[in-house]
Amino acid sequence: MRLTTFTDYGLRMLMRMAAEPGRAFSTAALAEEFGLKRNHLAKIMQRLAQAGFVATRRGSGGGAVLARPAREIRLGALVAALEQGQPLVECFAAGGDCPIDGRCRLKARLRRAEAAFLADLDRSTLADIALTAASTLR
Repeated sequence: MRLTTFTDYGLRMLMRMAAEPGRAFSTAALAEEFGLKRNHLAKIMQRLAQAGFVATRRGSGGGAVLARPAREIRLGALVAALEQGQPLVECFAAGGDCPIDGRCRLKARLRRAEAAFLADLDRSTLADIALTAASTLR
């Protein structure tokens, strides 16, 4: 399995946020810490907010915080939300074209492997992988 950089950075952001659960993180601060463009990070944060993993607040003292405790956030659910729209193989995509569809024995096995991958990740929570407050991400 190969995860997109979108998911990689999303997981890193959440690990960082879980290290200081009471702190609101601005996308600008996280972008600087990770050495990323703010716009890229904002897209990831938007997806995490839409999926209910983070809550965002505007204004002074605003930023993003975990929407629920890190021990309640399963890694498989996170990866599934972040990888949404990124099929494992082309034939999984809506309208994916495959000349051997209907005769292919690989597709079902790949779906089972993907489900097993996410199920295994779901055995762990964000709290299990949270960084310590003193950790750096670079």
